Amino acid sequence: MATGVAARTSNFHFGGIRCKGQSCQQASLVSSLTFNGCIQRELSWSFGVSRFLRFQRFNFSHSPVSENWKSLRTVPVLSCLRDGSVKYFDFSVIGSGVAGLCYALEVAKHGTVAVITKAEPHESNTNYAQGGVSAVLCPSDSVESHMQDTIVAGAYLCDDETVRVVCTEGPDRIRELIAIGASFDRGEDGNLHLAREGGHSHHRIVHAADMTGREIERALLEAVVSDPNISVFEHHFAIDLLTTLDGPDAVCHGVDTLNVETQEVVRFISKVTLLASGGAGHIYPSTTNPLVATGDGMAMAHRAQAVISNMEFVQFHPTALADEGLPIKPKKTRENSFLITEAVRGDGGILYNLGMERFMPLYDERAELAPRDVVARSIDDQLKKRNEKYVLLDISHKPTEKILSHFPNIAAECLKYGLDITSQPIPVVPAAHYMCGGVRAGLQGETNVRGLYVAGEVACTGLHGANRLASNSLLEALVFARRAVQPSIDHKKSTSIDLSASNWWTRTVVPKSLGCNVMHNILRRTKEVRKELQSIMWRYVGIVRSTTSLQTAEWRIDELEAEWETYLFEHGWEQTFVGLEACEMRNLFCCAKLVVSSALARHESRGLHYMVDFPHVEENKRLPTIILPSLVNCTWSSRQLHKLPVC
Repeated sequence: MATGVAARTSNFHFGGIRCKGQSCQQASLVSSLTFNGCIQRELSWSFGVSRFLRFQRFNFSHSPVSENWKSLRTVPVLSCLRDGSVKYFDFSVIGSGVAGLCYALEVAKHGTVAVITKAEPHESNTNYAQGGVSAVLCPSDSVESHMQDTIVAGAYLCDDETVRVVCTEGPDRIRELIAIGASFDRGEDGNLHLAREGGHSHHRIVHAADMTGREIERALLEAVVSDPNISVFEHHFAIDLLTTLDGPDAVCHGVDTLNVETQEVVRFISKVTLLASGGAGHIYPSTTNPLVATGDGMAMAHRAQAVISNMEFVQFHPTALADEGLPIKPKKTRENSFLITEAVRGDGGILYNLGMERFMPLYDERAELAPRDVVARSIDDQLKKRNEKYVLLDISHKPTEKILSHFPNIAAECLKYGLDITSQPIPVVPAAHYMCGGVRAGLQGETNVRGLYVAGEVACTGLHGANRLASNSLLEALVFARRAVQPSIDHKKSTSIDLSASNWWTRTVVPKSLGCNVMHNILRRTKEVRKELQSIMWRYVGIVRSTTSLQTAEWRIDELEAEWETYLFEHGWEQTFVGLEACEMRNLFCCAKLVVSSALARHESRGLHYMVDFPHVEENKRLPTIILPSLVNCTWSSRQLHKLPVC
């Protein structure tokens, strides 16, 4: 069954060309763009997205971080606040990773900015990124080489224009980070130390030991909190985008949020909204993502009629720390898996099975330097053939001082559990890591929803294709956050805020009337359902898939969702009720269904999507998967909570 959003018109307008909407009983997925019922196979990503969305946008009339953060809060811009529950800003930014913060710093020069973040501002995928940022900064390297590496890793599904833009503009974005105050490792000659990772033909990874994301986040947060035009709202969970229709076009006016500390629903009305909310790693039981990565942005955008693309391409990082293999087991289960950076293999790390047999040369001539999808599938195959729980990654043959200087964070974490990586191999296992798909974006971060821009992991720009090249994620976030700035400023100048806008949508409420016992039962059941969903996704929609397994997942997810929603509403839940756990759960259901539907639509094995019954790459299927808005609202997770304004 295809998933859907609250589409309120029979036609979905895509920059002057109307795409027929799909009912919830019909497949709303194609492997290419569909216009007027016809598949246009000649349309490239850039033509099909960038040009159409640009047309639409311009044709309208109208760590050290956590320790320092508490002392560096911003002061709200009082002129932008109307009352406690409604706030007015020029720009709303949902997410506080590298994409959201870089964008906020630039647009703050042109208006007031609200940075809305689900937890602490540093709690983002950026902060957990160990490896680094890829960019052409060495004379022996070239943009063409970086492009080729990206396209090869992406299994030739990347958009060439997007790849060229990102690889060309990347070096300038690195220099801007350095100017802001980010400190990266340098060699004895004073130049940036450039590492190499799997899939890269050159040393081009700018890094800060094995804590690059943390250093970037630190520098950006310090700049953000010193900017008087930026207000940061931490512990504000984004519930739903506020949208209306202008003819056939959806228009975004801001976002409803839940202050999880005060349990108050706070409405942000803004001229421009940037969605930079990260990925959806927690649809799986084991993920390197922080606990906040529950696909909220992707699900919100889907409900708000945004086009979604390439959700079948879920990147499993091949080397997350396998706690089962540690000499001293952690006392409690981790909320997210500890990542063993790609750079360990790039620096000479070797993979062995538990029989101490090196296996990567059996699968790929590049051995440990093969792209992540190849390495993850190889490890998965070894585990299944040998009935083992993990493999071993050994870097101990390298000099101790080099290991400790390059990987201090990993060494310290392993040492907590009795493992010395300078003399012992590291137990590792694949874990869900990165969503290559997301909200379909043009070359300036624009979406088909007017006033809504996207950047970072929540977006699908066409850069990653079927598999993200190592260290290209932070690069993409930097480039697209910057590219979204000017069109956002243009849109802001041509838009005015109606002070009555806060009354256009139904108010969501926290279900305090249900009582403690009922809420306790709902939370308990929701926690159980979350684990059940994750188990289904790992078992049937993991590294290796089949049509039968995907169909089983589809059926079981629909059944589980229906059972959960029935439980909620039988216990007094109402359509307008909101709570952190319940809203996260509906977003997880939404994203899981998007992944399954997209995977069923691709009848080939390409990049991260491996199908045992379609084991080969099919050239005629080298097209993005598209999910268009649906006309029928089947479930709570696919319905937007707001009504249209009453004229």
